[in-house]
Amino acid sequence: MENGGAGARLGMAVSVRAIGGAVTRNRVRRLIREHFRLHRQKLPAVDLFVTAREGAKTATNAEIRASLERLCREIGAKP
Repeated sequence: MENGGAGARLGMAVSVRAIGGAVTRNRVRRLIREHFRLHRQKLPAVDLFVTAREGAKTATNAEIRASLERLCREIGAKP
């Protein structure tokens, strides 16, 4: 969703039901925030909302980063 602002904004939902305990939820949140921080200038001015699914519970950090990278390409991030 375009936000009409100067840059991309991030929202996320990382639920207990999908991900589990606090340690795992916080790990997923940190990975999402860090990826967004590193790629924010490449993204169009949109509001992004990331919902963590059950697969993120057992995924490695590299798998989560690869998934986020694919999503960035889908929304039109500049190379």
